[in-house]
Amino acid sequence: MENPKVIFLDAVGTIFGVKGSVGEVYSQIAAEFGVTVTPEILNREFHKSFAAAPPPIFLNCDVEVIPDKEFNWWYDVVSNTFQGAGVRGKFGNFSDFFGQLYIHFGTAEPWFVYPDVPLALANWSRLGIELGVVSNFDSRIYPVLQSLGLRDYFKSITVSTQALAAKPDPKIFHIALKSHNCIPQSAWHIGDSITDDYHGARKAGLRGIWINRH
Repeated sequence: MENPKVIFLDAVGTIFGVKGSVGEVYSQIAAEFGVTVTPEILNREFHKSFAAAPPPIFLNCDVEVIPDKEFNWWYDVVSNTFQGAGVRGKFGNFSDFFGQLYIHFGTAEPWFVYPDVPLALANWSRLGIELGVVSNFDSRIYPVLQSLGLRDYFKSITVSTQALAAKPDPKIFHIALKSHNCIPQSAWHIGDSITDDYHGARKAGLRGIWINRH
């Protein structure tokens, strides 16, 4: 099989993952603010809150306000998580807690790189294949990839909040392809979501590859 011109990768769950779980990180930082709640409860409520949230797409706004929009979007998700866990009112200052949590997820600290990733990125680069990220993450993807030592592998980074489209919408894949002057048939996309990554990529005309991290 002929090598693709470009390989796109999803971010969370494909390139890197959360150490332990989201609930563990939330629980640990909440404890620093005097609020005790189990990771299991927070995991359950986070997934409910995240699934119920609207797509992180902010139309009709200037690019410079997108980081504020992202911050507010995540504030609602986290607030609803702790509300669902029954402990939202136990914080003396929830905004201070959320601010620390939000900054934390923009660093390398809560993340780990999957062991197969560095070698794969190096091999693809050695073969002359261009690499890109297509993710429904947010602007924190840039410092996270930088702090994990992976940023220089990628020629393009396309995130939903800046592309004004979220996977599985074909639009986000087509925007990413433009960064490489590449037709869909010459690109692959690898990700851990059957719906967003595999079917989304195929609908956009790319070769979709599902990676099962579980």
